[in-house]
Amino acid sequence: MLNDLLDRNRTWSAERRAADPGFFAGLAAQQTPEFFWIGCSDSRVPANVVAGLDPGEVFVHRNVANVIHSSDMNMLSALEFAVEALKVREIIVCGHYGCGGIRAATEDIPHGLADHWLEPIRRLARQARAELDVLTDMEERRDRLAELNVIEGVARVAETPIMRRAWADGQPVRLHGLIYGLRDGLLRNLECSVGLPNLKKGACHEAA
Repeated sequence: MLNDLLDRNRTWSAERRAADPGFFAGLAAQQTPEFFWIGCSDSRVPANVVAGLDPGEVFVHRNVANVIHSSDMNMLSALEFAVEALKVREIIVCGHYGCGGIRAATEDIPHGLADHWLEPIRRLARQARAELDVLTDMEERRDRLAELNVIEGVARVAETPIMRRAWADGQPVRLHGLIYGLRDGLLRNLECSVGLPNLKKGACHEAA
């Protein structure tokens, strides 16, 4: 299987060089993405593929169920580098329907270390119980929870000192929440964008 992967890589590299001889030289010279993408680790949701972007156009951080933990140094380091070094203009928190992490967070069975990671989703489900209980179909309920998880994620990123500092310095960087449909391949805007014009606590929740 590894040999097959390496063969695919050589084919891809040759095709890219044939189509654009300077492609890899340009990538090696600098990194200037316009987007920072915080998404789910699910193999079916690769950021640049679903967004129709080329390598070098999006800086990516992924974790199980695209959860934003305020103590996640991995995510915070990537966010700081994206905002302060790469000067990205658009930050996207993207979840997806049919998320295995969301499913695990709503099940009554143990999932090992994942249960610790998914705790914010279980807490969010308790907070939104009245809204979720209206939905009788479990998959619809989980899909709505996936949307709420994205909306909460945008709000939590907006509260980080990294973003507060960037906005205080006048950086025109904006946060957006998207959800991806595995069944149709479409990204949907959850209308919870936050930036300098509408920067206020809870703006994302109000927009939702």
